[in-house]
Amino acid sequence: MTNEEFIALVHSDKKQAFQIVVDEFGEKVFNVCSYQLRSKEDAEDITQESFTAIYLAIDSFEGKSKLSTWVYSIALNKCKEFIRNKTRKKRSGFLTVLTRDDSHMVPTQTIDLYTPETQLVDKERREIFFTAIDQLADNQRQAYLFSKIEGYSYTEIADMMNLSVSSIESLLFRAKKRLKQLLGEYYEKSKE
Repeated sequence: MTNEEFIALVHSDKKQAFQIVVDEFGEKVFNVCSYQLRSKEDAEDITQESFTAIYLAIDSFEGKSKLSTWVYSIALNKCKEFIRNKTRKKRSGFLTVLTRDDSHMVPTQTIDLYTPETQLVDKERREIFFTAIDQLADNQRQAYLFSKIEGYSYTEIADMMNLSVSSIESLLFRAKKRLKQLLGEYYEKSKE
């Protein structure tokens, strides 16, 4: 379906147009949210919020970019918003923590992704890999996940992140170089 056909469908039957978006992009948006947030529950919530935002804004889709780019941009922005809010809550909770004695408590939560690709990977290696990815700069991490995990082209990633293709190439080059360094350090230590 072309952008023009989709826009015409939005004007004639908004619910059907939205259903097409959900059917085509539902699983992919959930995967993007999973990789960004590293929590199945958070990914489910943000996926729902993303589709709510898409439904509310579907009339404003002008077709200047691909429909997929528009959808992923909304999901990515919702993930960023969630992370910002979560970080803000952690900062405000820091003062509360300073006044409590939680020294006897041990954190037990581990990160676990629920996608078919990552279930095939050994849990320890997956944790090492994603710990290294978490150490990348935000733009590098997003570009790397879109490229290597989700399989998007540089052009699609550039559209989703509102950057040029050459910027995406640069981000991916730096991300790969940093990951090689981080993972190389880990594997060198494990040989000792």
